Amino acid sequence: MSALTGRIVVIVGGGSGIGLQLARQVVAAGALVHLGGRTAARLSAAAAELGPAATWQVVDSTEQDSLAAFFGALDRVDHLFTPGASYTVGPMRELSDEEAASPFVTKFWGQYHAVKYAAAKLSADASVVLMAGAASVRPPAAAPAYVACNAAIEGLGRGLAVELAPVRVNVVSPGTIDGNLWANRPAAVRAASFAQYRKDTLLQRVGKESEVADAVLYLFGNSYTTGSTLYPDGGYSLR
Repeated sequence: MSALTGRIVVIVGGGSGIGLQLARQVVAAGALVHLGGRTAARLSAAAAELGPAATWQVVDSTEQDSLAAFFGALDRVDHLFTPGASYTVGPMRELSDEEAASPFVTKFWGQYHAVKYAAAKLSADASVVLMAGAASVRPPAAAPAYVACNAAIEGLGRGLAVELAPVRVNVVSPGTIDGNLWANRPAAVRAASFAQYRKDTLLQRVGKESEVADAVLYLFGNSYTTGSTLYPDGGYSLR
């Protein structure tokens, strides 16, 4: 953790959820954090909570001009985490093509372009952590486009690790996490999904945002890990 002292951590999607939890942990470890997201009020509130070590800037990861402006304003990026995305999930036979494409538009291409525009600002020993999901290796339901998107992000991490070396690029693929994402869904849907996940995973519980942040911190700090995917999923992918 002491290796983060004075380092610049950029989180696209840092105003809430796992991104904000990670921001809390890196600030506690002595890092400076720059938050990005689409909602100014949310980013401002997060930065106020984090204190003088935090700055923020509005960015839309689906717009390349927005990403170019966001990273163009920075002098250096030591660690980058890109969890921000919004998409629709469902069966192929029920979703429109636009809905089915939404995970790729926001989650895959959003992260691809974030790294593209950050690349010139990455320090020599920088690291990047992409966000995928354990559905990549164990589809939880009929949602083929979403499953494929998460698998593609894991492949993207390996490809970027080769291209950007010695900058390290890794991926985190969480299971079901009790946090901001699920808090915004209907209580009955949340309860049913959590109950099913407890049955489906080895540790018989859903995860916490802090546990995903811990995995990201490991990937930031381990200087000999690149091209890897971690699954903070309680053993979901093994059942």
